Amino acid sequence: MVKNYPFSTYFILLLITITRLISTVGKTEQWKKTLLPPPPKLAITLDTISHKLRYDPEEIESASKDYGNLVHNSPLAVFHPSSIQDIVTLIKHSYNSSVPFNIAARGQGHSTWGQAMASDGVVVDMGGFRERGNGVGISVSLDTFVGYYADVGGEQLWIDVLERCLEHGLAPVSWTDYLYLTVGGTLSNAGISGQTFRYGPQISNVHEMDVVTGKGEFVTCSSQKNSELFHGVLGGLGQFGIIARARIALEPAPKRVKWVRFLYSDFSAFTKDQERLISINGRRQNTALDYLEGILLMHQGPINNWRSSFFPLADHPRIISLVTKHSVLYCLEVAKYYNDLSENKVDKEELQVLIQGLSYIPGFYYEKDVSYVEFLNRVRSGELKLQSQGLWDVPHPWLNLFIPKSQIMEFDSGIFKNIIHKRNITTGPVLIYPMNRNK
Repeated sequence: MVKNYPFSTYFILLLITITRLISTVGKTEQWKKTLLPPPPKLAITLDTISHKLRYDPEEIESASKDYGNLVHNSPLAVFHPSSIQDIVTLIKHSYNSSVPFNIAARGQGHSTWGQAMASDGVVVDMGGFRERGNGVGISVSLDTFVGYYADVGGEQLWIDVLERCLEHGLAPVSWTDYLYLTVGGTLSNAGISGQTFRYGPQISNVHEMDVVTGKGEFVTCSSQKNSELFHGVLGGLGQFGIIARARIALEPAPKRVKWVRFLYSDFSAFTKDQERLISINGRRQNTALDYLEGILLMHQGPINNWRSSFFPLADHPRIISLVTKHSVLYCLEVAKYYNDLSENKVDKEELQVLIQGLSYIPGFYYEKDVSYVEFLNRVRSGELKLQSQGLWDVPHPWLNLFIPKSQIMEFDSGIFKNIIHKRNITTGPVLIYPMNRNK
């Protein structure tokens, strides 16, 4: 009899420098489509917004590429709104025009296949909208029925949301690994990280939104009100409208984090331990983890990657020797949040209960104690270092996959070992971790 595990979906992220693999999973044309077909030329004559269009080469060039640096589409103009009403006016003009044009909202341009571009159309500069202080902003409130929440402009960065909420001792519960992304950007994609198994992705922690639709209508929506639009926009890749405001659920913020990594040579033991740890959630909340991910360490690849430097330098020879012996190692990464007064309890009781019986390689247990902000913002320092070395503006093939539990062993043998390892693909992190489907 087949047992129906609740944690039957694995999330895989492959960030590797190999265009051959990427070309087999889809063409870029599918991402060039936006709500309306491109016109032969741009013709906006409305006095209220026409002066907010920029045509200079620097603006066009900046809006013609993204983080992936694989797709390049030039808009005819970049739009600098002064208000949400400006965005409404722009979209209405296109929708009602005899020659409608593409419109795309661009936050941080962190997409990988041109989703934030508008070929022969208009890119809405949400980053400039934020920097000029014209957006919705960030405000924290309390509601009798839903608890604490933050009303956040779609143009806002998650790092700023975190800092503002911490002023009130609060924080969102679900994050992405990288915080210098816009709220509208991640909610248009899902917003997935190591907290997803427990709290769901970021789109599962939104109470309501204000959205500018493809017709230029300004609509407030939630799971009860205009629910079809609400669920379409969340994870909709920007194809159902532009997020003007999102109401994000908040909870009391922890102060510090116990951050632990274990090494495995056996993939089966690695996945079983991952599944066991996320299954604890809901049964013993005091011993439940707050974060869980997994990382591949490959022969001839770096022990630490740009996303975070974790393993102590003195242990690098020992780890390299182990990777050389097994070719591929699997790193289980977990975190437990706590407050200053509960540190001894986390150390002596809760972590010990969690790790008891895990099948990692003896002697390869690594622990850090960091602040909550330092943990959530761990990727930023690596990014800044690469930027300072001139190594950031390169192609970033980035592939996200959901794999059912029933196929995860085959994925390991077919992809991790027979493609990535055998072809000696060692550049870029590979993440793998399970999620609870009911989240």
